[in-house]
Amino acid sequence: MPRPPSEMRRHILDSALRLFAEHGFKGTSLHDIAVEAHCSKASLLYHFAGKDAILTELLAAPAEALTVLGAELAELDGDEAVEPAVAGFVGLAIRFHQEIKIIFAALPDMLGHPVLAVIPEAIDQLADALAGRSRQPRARVMAQMVIGGVAVMVASDVDVERDTLHAELVRGARRTLGHPTS
Repeated sequence: MPRPPSEMRRHILDSALRLFAEHGFKGTSLHDIAVEAHCSKASLLYHFAGKDAILTELLAAPAEALTVLGAELAELDGDEAVEPAVAGFVGLAIRFHQEIKIIFAALPDMLGHPVLAVIPEAIDQLADALAGRSRQPRARVMAQMVIGGVAVMVASDVDVERDTLHAELVRGARRTLGHPTS
């Protein structure tokens, strides 16, 4: 018995999410999605104009949830925003972990460029140093948080004077790593 259109659409999205997270957006074809969803390619294209449309729909929910969290946090001042911000962001990251994997899956394509080929090893070495060479999970997680946080911060369009940005990033990184700040 055929699935109702809304159920088939959800099944296609679930299949695409799994495949994109596992093989990357570029590594997944419409045919792969149709096979995983147990439908024809024509049926898939009836529901979605193509892979980009599927990806757009998959990423809409995390984007909307992040917007909602931002609006909720806007109501809070200073320190009262910290705990809900951390809990909310980590919760969203965990909830949408497959979507995040899809987003970051494009990074290796860029890192495959010969000029950038040294970056993965360099990041591993940096993480090791930030963790104080410790193999303890807490130290390793904090090191990766610093790397990710600093990278995202500097890629953002935040209107902060360069020296202030540098000082605050150093202070925040030291605090994240559990080192006293001056």
